[in-house]
Amino acid sequence: MAKQSLGILEQRRIEAAFAKGIYEEMKAQVGEEKAKCILSAAIIKLAKEAAADMAKQAPEGKPSLGHFVSLQPLWTKGDALQIETLRKDAKHYDFNVTRCRYAEMYRAMGLAELGAILSCNRDGAFCEGYDSNLKLERTQTIMGGASHCNFRYRYDE
Repeated sequence: MAKQSLGILEQRRIEAAFAKGIYEEMKAQVGEEKAKCILSAAIIKLAKEAAADMAKQAPEGKPSLGHFVSLQPLWTKGDALQIETLRKDAKHYDFNVTRCRYAEMYRAMGLAELGAILSCNRDGAFCEGYDSNLKLERTQTIMGGASHCNFRYRYDE
């Protein structure tokens, strides 16, 4: 697993505080819709870049579902997510997030409207940046008001 002293939850807290100021200024200058669009595009780009860097850390430089799963502690560090694993095999990793401290944090920071942009939309983009064989299907999120997030990863070689 990749070593990182700062958990992703704490990293997102720092980023969100900074993004809030930038978003507020963009919103004042270009409007809410355009500001959200710009923020979303930037977050997606950053997620793909981070994923590509993590993929390079895979054994022999070959990304795999196993390596991808080994990275999960970065996101769960500090009890950031409570996860119920449903299926984990060579081609699938299915789980539900039953508690999301990311969503709780964004709400507490007054950023509930941006939480999905700042966190949730990174997940699919991360797959694209990590390996085009990795696919994510998710139809609901806690951030969006659901009781849980349903992550269904599939790895097609």
